[in-house]
Amino acid sequence: MKYKLIQKVNPNNREEAPLWYATPITGEAEEADSATRAATANTTTAPIELTAGLVHLTEYAISKLSKGEPVPLGEMGDLRITFRSKGVADINEFNPNTMIYEARLRFVPKRAFRNAIIQQITFENAGVLADGIDYASLAAYRKAN
Repeated sequence: MKYKLIQKVNPNNREEAPLWYATPITGEAEEADSATRAATANTTTAPIELTAGLVHLTEYAISKLSKGEPVPLGEMGDLRITFRSKGVADINEFNPNTMIYEARLRFVPKRAFRNAIIQQITFENAGVLADGIDYASLAAYRKAN
């Protein structure tokens, strides 16, 4: 996984000197057609069958998630809805339309799925962003400074 080093000020203490942080470089997501072809390679499942399954799963997920129910994704994990809420002293004053906010879709991976990914990740420096200059590598940054 590629990352870029970026210098940032601590938002909780702006008096401290900026620190260098790694920021992931994710790149472009591949098209759905390419993903289904790759996922079904060397199987008896046709890419169009996987695409159809994903369409049906999407419809099912919308139905379940809009009711607050989690959506199981097999060995990968679950999709869930989370939100934040303002509090009130008197329960009778609670208004869900104005007091519940930041509803979000959250993926909760199963432990085995998460561990399989984490164990395979390797990190590769893909540059440095400093003072508005995008250096191609850490070596290029060091040479310039």
